[in-house]
Formats: sequence, structure tokens, C-alpha cells
Amino acid sequence: MTLTNPYEIFQVGDHAITVAFGNEIDAHINGLVINFFDELKANPIPCVVDLIPAYASLTIVYDIVSIWQVQQQRSASEWIKADVLNRLSHLTDAYRPAGSLKRIPVCYAPSLAPDLDYVASTHQLTTNEVITLHTAHVYRVYMLGFLPGFPYLATVHPKIATPRKAQPRKLVPAGSVGIAGEQTGIYALPSPGGWQLIGQTPVQMFKPDGEQPVALSPGDQVQFYSISLQEFNHLKA
Repeated sequence: MTLTNPYEIFQVGDHAITVAFGNEIDAHINGLVINFFDELKANPIPCVVDLIPAYASLTIVYDIVSIWQVQQQRSASEWIKADVLNRLSHLTDAYRPAGSLKRIPVCYAPSLAPDLDYVASTHQLTTNEVITLHTAHVYRVYMLGFLPGFPYLATVHPKIATPRKAQPRKLVPAGSVGIAGEQTGIYALPSPGGWQLIGQTPVQMFKPDGEQPVALSPGDQVQFYSISLQEFNHLKA
């Protein structure tokens, strides 16, 4: 089956284009992004230096000088776009099954969950009800971004979907698990951040010197499970 999902191609600066398949959090659309991402990794476009997959789009970064060394009949963007359109003509709407399931421990103790009470009170729930709803769902990894290894996971149960903080924190500890709207995510490194923090995992999400630097990949599935503070400290050590 050929690709029937609509898409748009637009320029991003002078050395990148973005292929957008939509503008929403949707597993099928994200599957198209990952399919195209995998296709371009397996069969690279000459002179492309980076591929950046997101929720519903793939940005393709290219080297203008290298393109001019290959050809001079068209602009770099026109040359890349022609190749991309040719690749898209062979992309299909075939269903892409979800990736492997990763179970991630989270400690929801008050000392590690500064916004858990706020999320609970906002939705007229107990903290235990928030934890139950957060751990009951299997989430899809839609993309990595913001920080190396930071996974954007969706979607949380509507009863715990909570907007970002109006005033971001200056420092969020690595491993912090947060909610922002209908997304949940894990801070892979210490950084500023405005997500509602409801727990923390002892799992290291980003290991720059590891054989596999990031713990999760787009398309993976994630399910959280609750652990005690004692278990957290033991695993952290």
C-alpha cells in the first residue's frame, strides 16, 4: 500500500527541511515518522548529516557545500527535496507494531515527588490514585529531545493530565518523572524544567560512554511500576 497520509515539506533555515505528516499526538502518524527515519538510516541520502524525528515530523539536515560538490544544476534544497519526494513515493501506510516493552521503576515518595500533591489536588484525587493511574498505562515513546535521552511518552490518563508549571524550576534532578499536559517524561540529566514532578527513577536514562547511550528509543513502549524509597536508594547505589 502506498502512502496515503497527507504530508507537507517545508524549509528550515538554509540547510534543513522538515517532512510533517500531521500536527497531533497520534501513534499511526508517529509510526510513519519512524518508518521514514529507519528508511533514511538504512538507505542514506547523500550529503545528509543528521535526521531528527519528532512526534509527527522528520527534519533532514544537509551539507550545502557537499551538495554543490555533487551537482550544481539545482539549489541544495531543491536537490534534497527531489530525493525526499522520491523516497516518500515508496513509503507505505503499513502499520508499524510498537517496539519492545521496558518496565521502569519509579519512587513516588514525597521527597522525590514535589508536585505529586499538586497533581492530586488539582484533579480531586488522592496521591495513591495518581500513582495507580500513572503506572496502569503502557506509554509509547514518541520522540527523544530537549535533553539527550529525554523520552516524550504519551498519553497519560485524562484524570492526571496537568499543564506545565507557570514558573519552571532552575534545577530538576536526573531521573525525575514528570507530567506536562497529556505527556509524561523522564529527565535524563539535571536541568531546568517546568514539568510537574511526581516521582523519580533510579534508572540512568543517558550513558554517554555506554554502548547504547540512551535507554529508550522512539517506538518503544514503557510501563512504570512503583517502588519504595528504600528500593530506590538501593537501586540508585
